[in-house]
Amino acid sequence: MTVSPPFDRDRLLAWMAERRIDHTTHDHPAVFRVEEGVEMKAALPGAHTKNLFLKDKKGRLWLISARQDTTIDLKRAPAVIGSDRLSFGNEALMWETLGVRPGSVTALGLINDLERRVAFVLDRRLWEADIVNFHPLTNTATTALTQAAFRQVMALLEREPIMVDFAAIAE
Repeated sequence: MTVSPPFDRDRLLAWMAERRIDHTTHDHPAVFRVEEGVEMKAALPGAHTKNLFLKDKKGRLWLISARQDTTIDLKRAPAVIGSDRLSFGNEALMWETLGVRPGSVTALGLINDLERRVAFVLDRRLWEADIVNFHPLTNTATTALTQAAFRQVMALLEREPIMVDFAAIAE
């Protein structure tokens, strides 16, 4: 039997509403890759994201969130973030730690990482964007947050991201 994580989309959005975190959620058909839903994303203001759930050679877990157009070199990233060689984490581990399935990976999944097993890496351009868009634990919707609201979520979750300028290391 698979145990459900504490938060799903409805509980996440209710949690944000209870804390007066300003957000707007748009429902849409399922999107599994950054390349999908380009027209839909164009209609939504703000920075759209790519989110990678990774595991290093030593078993440490990593979530990298970046603007969707950011190149993330997984061979160079370990030296910058302080990890060992990186590979993609499996679906069972993703569900166990972030409460999401492939295609739905999101920084908002950190709400389910109660044991703080996942280190959070954030692209500097995303931290500087006026509005950021993440899946609300499902890939059938996009939640837009102002930068202030996103930072409020991270503060409430007591998560301090490892800031990386991926554009600078891709050169």
